Amino acid sequence: MINAIGREIPENIAGIKNIKPYSGPFAYTPAGRLTGPTIILNKPRSEKVLKSIEQAIDATGLKDGMTISFHHHFRNGDYVLNMVVAAIARKGIRDLTLAPSSLNNINEEIIPYIEQGVITAIETSGARGKLGKLLTNGKMKKTTIIRSHGGRARAIECGELHIDVAFLGAPACDTYGNMNGVEGKSACGSLGYAMVDAAYADKVVAITDHLVPYPLYPVSIPQTQVDYIVPVEAIGDPKGIASGALRISKDPRELLIAQYATTAIEYSGYFNQDYSIQLGSGGASLAAAQFLKEKMKQQGITASFGLGGVTAPFIEMLDEGLIKAIYDVQDFDIPSIQSMKKNANHQEMSASFYANPHNRGPIVNQLDVVILSATEVDVDFNVNVITDSNGVIMGAVGGHQDTAAGAALSIVVAPLLRGRLPMVIDQVHTVCTPGETVDIIVTERGVAVNPRRKDLRDNLREANIPLMDIEELRDIAYEFAGKPDPILVSDEVAAAVEYRDGTLIDVIRKPL
Repeated sequence: MINAIGREIPENIAGIKNIKPYSGPFAYTPAGRLTGPTIILNKPRSEKVLKSIEQAIDATGLKDGMTISFHHHFRNGDYVLNMVVAAIARKGIRDLTLAPSSLNNINEEIIPYIEQGVITAIETSGARGKLGKLLTNGKMKKTTIIRSHGGRARAIECGELHIDVAFLGAPACDTYGNMNGVEGKSACGSLGYAMVDAAYADKVVAITDHLVPYPLYPVSIPQTQVDYIVPVEAIGDPKGIASGALRISKDPRELLIAQYATTAIEYSGYFNQDYSIQLGSGGASLAAAQFLKEKMKQQGITASFGLGGVTAPFIEMLDEGLIKAIYDVQDFDIPSIQSMKKNANHQEMSASFYANPHNRGPIVNQLDVVILSATEVDVDFNVNVITDSNGVIMGAVGGHQDTAAGAALSIVVAPLLRGRLPMVIDQVHTVCTPGETVDIIVTERGVAVNPRRKDLRDNLREANIPLMDIEELRDIAYEFAGKPDPILVSDEVAAAVEYRDGTLIDVIRKPL
């Protein structure tokens, strides 16, 4: 089958039912009803606190062939996923589907358990390092499924991704299961990606290194969604969970990209009083936040809300009154965690509230401007954020698809070259975000506006930035680095890349 962006989608993919090719960002209309967890009885004074992860595994009734989930708010400081999978392996349980919100380098410790057959399928937003190579090389028994953050929330809520047991790291938890992420030695801030798991999994286990007397407050995930609690010595390494305030880039190329991006926003027609914005955590995005802050002060503009993964520049803007509110699905640094704890205008939100396209209104639909990064882009404005120049999985889709579709103005920032590799090319290896939802590509050499957005092109003529056709950027990149050879792949599908609505936008084939 050929989907709407010209990608070939096999009619049959091992482990995937009801294959639907991507047909447009809003073309697929869902049907049916939301699913839900099992109904249980909890008697008064029942004890939820258990002595070990092994005891919790027994209590949940985890068996061969089930699906387990985790959140990735601890990033490269995460201990929970690794310790739980190790405990499951010791119990002799096999053939599990692992469905975390994302995977990081620290999770490479589970590779031996994949090789042993403890884990035979993975559904996630992305992977890196050795795990990414393993998934790309088709080492799983079943095809890996890649979903965006909004797509994952959608899949859980509609029952496509049924979670039997969610093991959720809780920076703070009381003796009846109320959790938050702003207290304790492993504080990570928002628990936005864990909220959907807690609400829909059949069994939920809170694993904490900060068990407190009842009641805990504030509450991010309530006691009504938690079956068992396991206190452990440490659920993560604070140094890997959150950094100090992320620093603004001093790289001249990133600063130039940031300047072009902020100028594009200024002249786009969306830089008005009470506009809304999401920025990433990359160097150019952080620099853009600083430049926007200056422009907002100069023009007397304040934003209605900031959105997404939160960093220190957003917190500074909130504290200075330049942003009225922040909606937070994850935190990247200590100032963001502290802000959510103390500032009532800094609101925690779930991944579904953030980006699920099949609910009654994700907040991305109210977004005016988003700045996104890219591994590579092509002349049709399609964006790849998951595979590298060798076709190997090395990143995550995250909220890229979701915000590009929801925002009135989506800007993708990327250097024209990385090393000796062009980043603007004829055709990206893997399409994660379709070009029809991408409005502007910003590089250090020039800015390209999607031909679909003649209004933007007209507006940006007044800006002092180098406007080019996307083909001109590609030609400059090829002039410097040469046209890259195509990546040779087999017919074997290692991973299926879903669009946020559950249709298939692309597949990742095993490299030759």
